[in-house]
Amino acid sequence: MVSKKKKKYSSGEGAQFMTRKAALKKLQLSLKDFRRICILKGIYPREPRNRKRAQKGAGGIKTLYHTKDIKFLLHEPIIWKLRDLKVYQQKIRRARSMREYGKMRKYFRDYPEINIDHIVKERYPTFVDALRDLDDCLTLCFLFSTFPSLKRVPRDQSLLCRRLTVEFMHAVIVAKALRKVFISVKGYYYQAELEGQTITWIVPHHFSFQPQSKDEVDFKIMSTFVEFYIMMLGFVNFKLFNSLNLVYPPKLTAGFSSDSEKDLVDEQAYVSERIAAMNLSLAKVAGANEVEEVPEIDIFDTGDNDPQKLEEAKQEAEKVKILKTLFKGLRFFLNREVPREPLVFIIRCFGGEVSWDRDHFVGATFDESDESIAYQIVDRPSMDKQYLSRYYVQPQWVFDSVNARTLLPINKYLMGAVLPPHLSPFIDKTKDQVYIPPEQRALNDPEYKPPGDDESDEEVEEASDEDKEEQSEPDSDDNAEEALTKQYQAEVAQDSASDDDSDDGDDSVDPEKKKIAKEKKKNMAVKTGVPHKEHPYQKEIEDKQAFRLREKLVRKKHRNLYKSMKAGQEKRKQEIWLLRKKRRLHDEKAKEEKKAEKRKQKMKALDAASA
Repeated sequence: MVSKKKKKYSSGEGAQFMTRKAALKKLQLSLKDFRRICILKGIYPREPRNRKRAQKGAGGIKTLYHTKDIKFLLHEPIIWKLRDLKVYQQKIRRARSMREYGKMRKYFRDYPEINIDHIVKERYPTFVDALRDLDDCLTLCFLFSTFPSLKRVPRDQSLLCRRLTVEFMHAVIVAKALRKVFISVKGYYYQAELEGQTITWIVPHHFSFQPQSKDEVDFKIMSTFVEFYIMMLGFVNFKLFNSLNLVYPPKLTAGFSSDSEKDLVDEQAYVSERIAAMNLSLAKVAGANEVEEVPEIDIFDTGDNDPQKLEEAKQEAEKVKILKTLFKGLRFFLNREVPREPLVFIIRCFGGEVSWDRDHFVGATFDESDESIAYQIVDRPSMDKQYLSRYYVQPQWVFDSVNARTLLPINKYLMGAVLPPHLSPFIDKTKDQVYIPPEQRALNDPEYKPPGDDESDEEVEEASDEDKEEQSEPDSDDNAEEALTKQYQAEVAQDSASDDDSDDGDDSVDPEKKKIAKEKKKNMAVKTGVPHKEHPYQKEIEDKQAFRLREKLVRKKHRNLYKSMKAGQEKRKQEIWLLRKKRRLHDEKAKEEKKAEKRKQKMKALDAASA
């Protein structure tokens, strides 16, 4: 019996992958609808091991999808909704062309809506799964919340993003879940911890929106992502508010409803309304108790009973407990020139109270003349009217205090002072090839002193002078060691001589044995060591040769991966070297400027004295 010949590319990678054109043909969708359904369902192109086999022998580079993913989409009910939408669009177009406006209004009234609730439940079966994937969702929603009405971004979408992001920030405030903050060129980085999951997101700076002339960003695709993220964030907010015993949806200000047309046009009014909402306490569920504090850490019997890890976990829990009440009982007043939204959010997260000038912005809770204000945040060189009962600090003090988990001394953050570097708290301690600035090293190691410090430079010079003096003086320890060695050798020689005399007097001992005993004693005597001069780079050369031999043992299939790893290491080394060089040049320039300033002051003093 002749066996049937197996068709090429019917198994293996040829059958596992499908091109985008084949997927569109199978699903009978347009490219626009296919992109939308893939974004909503979380299906993305894949990279095959062997592209030629996956493309069934075709050349070039094509967009490939897993065949199982495309078959999975065949049973999605949204596809039928998309087809219904297409039918209604054709009916509306026909009614408009025929000028049947009554029918057109009817079609608009019965226009089908797409509901994606089931997709959120399908992609995130548990609440923890949704929290784990919340980083991109928050970043994109905060970005869209700053947009005005754009051509490809629906007006309601931006309004919904504004409301949902403020609700999430309220949940973080009540849960006291904020852990780290950082200011960068991109915006404000925040990191919160909810249900044991670490969530990091970026909030952009509030600048006036300037539309670009070129369409470099596809807002349509981004809007499709936001369509799914809005639904997801709504579910997350509902669950968070219920767990915190808060009423959902909260009653926010008028700026978050589409009825107010003023807020859609006036950006300043929107920002004021948003921050006013941040400064208000939310209503709790009637009869609900306060949210319980996190209990002390339980010690479970794990596989590796490492007491050091348990101790570190306990210390971390204590630090977090202190951090939650960092600003408790303190009142802050914000000047009009400082960024209000991040400061209000951060201070309220750690138990503080905030206010500002009620004549300029809405939502103020107390006046500037209130004597209970502990800190006033200012960003100007001086102020005419100052109160003795409070400290005047710059905004960076709040951010650095949160990252340090304690109220830092205000000496370096006073009005008009040159601020210290704002260090990023997002440092991965497990990575070894990371550039650590001198200020970060000084924080990690109290004994370390930055190279730019004048006192440390003087100490280094003094230490080098002492080393020179020690080198010029004779080494007393070496002399003492040599004297002890000589004394020991003399004692051994004396003992051997006395033994020889006693052996001569004893005739009963065999002369052969005497001879062997004398040789043994000679071998046991301490001799002066002969210094062996080693090649200074011999060990390094041998290590390199041994490393090259070990590299040759890497298997052929892993060789490319190993090469890419080594290239990555070299690239990181180069980046670290470049950053150190930049820092060194910066420090040298600052030192020269400082010296020039001192010279100018001396010349002015001499001119004044001579005059």
